[in-house]
Amino acid sequence: MANHKSAEKRFRQTLRRTEVNRARIGRIRTFVKKVELAIASGNKDDAKAAFLAAQPELQRGAQKGVLHKNTVARKLSRLNARIAAL
Repeated sequence: MANHKSAEKRFRQTLRRTEVNRARIGRIRTFVKKVELAIASGNKDDAKAAFLAAQPELQRGAQKGVLHKNTVARKLSRLNARIAAL
């Protein structure tokens, strides 16, 4: 357990930040899952709409430091390629 005032504050900040980041990651996963379900159904219009909704969420995750920017770029590229293949 933290013994110094600054370490106690750091601990509180880490707890809050972890909670926010977990929520962000969960939100991103939900959006990506919607895209994958639309791709699996074979409906290109729904997949494209879901992709356009997921894209800003993924980008925001990279901007906030939850995901690496290359990871986001790779995920978006692969999803887009799968939509184009429909």
